[in-house]
Amino acid sequence: MASTAAAGTPPGPVAPKSRKSVTGTRRAVAVLFLLPAFVLLGALVVYPIGYSVVRSFYDQSGDGFAGFDNYEALFTDDGIRTALKNNIIWVVFAPAVATALGLVFAVLTERVRWGTAFKLVVFMPMAISMLAAGIIFRLVYDQDPEKGVANAVWVGVHDTFAQASAFPKAHPGRQSPLEAAGGGAFVTKEPVRAGEIVVLPLVGVAPDQLPDAVAKAVAPRAESGKVTGTTWQDFTRGKGVGTLNGVDPTEVGYAGMKIEAVKDGEVVASTTAGDDGTFTLPAAADGAQLRLPADNFKEPYNGLDWLGPSLVTPAIIGSYVWMWAGFAMVLIAAGLAGVPRELLEAARVDGANEWQVFRRVTVPMLAPVLAVVTVTLMINVLKIFDLVFIIAPGSAQDDANVLALELYRKGFSEDQPGIASAISVFLLLLVIPVMWFNVRRLRREVRR
Repeated sequence: MASTAAAGTPPGPVAPKSRKSVTGTRRAVAVLFLLPAFVLLGALVVYPIGYSVVRSFYDQSGDGFAGFDNYEALFTDDGIRTALKNNIIWVVFAPAVATALGLVFAVLTERVRWGTAFKLVVFMPMAISMLAAGIIFRLVYDQDPEKGVANAVWVGVHDTFAQASAFPKAHPGRQSPLEAAGGGAFVTKEPVRAGEIVVLPLVGVAPDQLPDAVAKAVAPRAESGKVTGTTWQDFTRGKGVGTLNGVDPTEVGYAGMKIEAVKDGEVVASTTAGDDGTFTLPAAADGAQLRLPADNFKEPYNGLDWLGPSLVTPAIIGSYVWMWAGFAMVLIAAGLAGVPRELLEAARVDGANEWQVFRRVTVPMLAPVLAVVTVTLMINVLKIFDLVFIIAPGSAQDDANVLALELYRKGFSEDQPGIASAISVFLLLLVIPVMWFNVRRLRREVRR
């Protein structure tokens, strides 16, 4: 009976559970410790976001309600549209290139003994601030090959295959027998005759710009059946010194100058002046006009205008990749360390070459890491500001403009806080989907 009564007795009240977190800390204590962080988060993040949203609906003074006028300016203002276009270029290319380089570096450095040292060198730019990196690349992209490393290399490669002109600023002097022929060339005013001598005096080349092979100019000597002459620097230091259109002892020849004999618009003979400026043309030049082609006088190749309107955005993206490829490499290398080596060896045993192993096994296994790196860099480039502001010169800043820079310009330079607030809200809306995708992927990885 006792056991039956005990069995029929309703259970007593359940003791209340202790209000503790997963770690065993009381929730009240946890909230108390988190309160300062919540206050700072609200003051530094939540309040500015809320204020920007509200301010974006007001006019320049902040007193009148503007509705969606500020947001309409995002798609009608030329500067903002250029910034939006450049942001799209940044989002598409910068993360892709940085991630691809990081993947290549991570895979290749596994196969060399000095891989750790290489990773250190590639990752080192991450320790440099955007300001310092911008100053460095402003110098790297300098137009003058004497200063800019990029153009120094580019000009060196170019001049290896195409010889630069030695007389870029040469031109006829006073009472010269030469005249302009159009396109930068010069031609004799009168036809020349065989057996006669021709003088082709020029001025305008600085002494330090003359070719190394120059020698003292020599007066031409007549040769029967041939056209002979001299082309030289018709300039002697000192006022009143020297004979006009005559070879003086201190004057030098234009070594390597190209001379063409032209009849009826066709070149019938050509030659190159010697070190002393003298030249000889065959009898075919009789009755022709002598022409100094424009190739003699073209400006020396100074490389590319890296910071000009057409190349400034790719150039700045290149500096960004230099900084962030190391970040991508380190994260991908960490993911690569977790790839089972048995899978790679099995693929090789089955006859796959290294490219097939990389494309069919390594990349699919690293897909989650590659996605996280790419999305992280996409968030980063959406708010790029420092590099564009520092590297792009004033003349090309409009062409290199991005949304973060346009926000700064509207808010401070042009005193349009309403439009600046609208840009900031628009940037937030662009970043949120990318962040949401990244968070979802991270949670999915945790569940696995």
